[in-house]
Amino acid sequence: MEKLKLWDNGTPLFDPEYEQEETYVVPFITPTKYDENNDPIKTGCVIVCPGGAYVGLADYEGDPVSQFLSDNGISAFTLHYRCFPYDLHAIHEDINRAVRWVRYNADKYNIDPDKIGVLGFSAGGNLACLGATHFDYGKNDGDEIDKVSSRPNAAVLCYPVVSLKRELTHEHTRYVLVGRFEESIKEKYVQELSGENSITSDTPPMFIWHTAEDTCVKVENSIYLAAALSAKKIPYELHIFPEGEHGLGLAKNFNGGAKYWPNLCADWLHRLGF
Repeated sequence: MEKLKLWDNGTPLFDPEYEQEETYVVPFITPTKYDENNDPIKTGCVIVCPGGAYVGLADYEGDPVSQFLSDNGISAFTLHYRCFPYDLHAIHEDINRAVRWVRYNADKYNIDPDKIGVLGFSAGGNLACLGATHFDYGKNDGDEIDKVSSRPNAAVLCYPVVSLKRELTHEHTRYVLVGRFEESIKEKYVQELSGENSITSDTPPMFIWHTAEDTCVKVENSIYLAAALSAKKIPYELHIFPEGEHGLGLAKNFNGGAKYWPNLCADWLHRLGF
């Protein structure tokens, strides 16, 4: 497994006492295809964020998903982002840097820099949503990669933790991100970072899926997000499947309707030009 660190000269906010590796991605680059002039055809790319409640990363929601995308003609990178005891600042930095890093290195991997998406499950869905709603178009400080836009061109959210409001959120996700700040700062972040409050005219298109039976992350997270996208006229595709508990991943061995989400998602990405 090839590990590609996102920072060459030290990861910001990195603390070796937390006994986690510096943030890295694992590549799944689709084989190059050529046009009639024998020029390479650039592909889209998706950055995959496994779930795990921000305490770890679920393996089955990482590399197997990146491999599925690659097998369907879309290059992918599995993002190994930081988890607890890191908080919002480091975790948010990781998703923004991942988008910048892929865009900066797009030519190297035959990727279209205008077709970079983020995909996440559960807490990883929260991270993907955070990256799709709180980005910038390049920073003046930092290295050359930091000057590149961190805005993704699409987002795929799988049973995501969208809201940080107590009546909707997954409590441990909320705690990791903002729970250790002073109360006034915490409430400010809750309002600003809840995805349903964060949709703007610059938000990229989204593909969202959830199950009605999910007892871990309420399905209303996805429903309210879709309503916010609709209000801002941002294109989206929403699937609420009736059966299935939380954490289905690719749902390969599941007999309910959620087993169709990977192909529905790949089709949606292809229609966006990925």
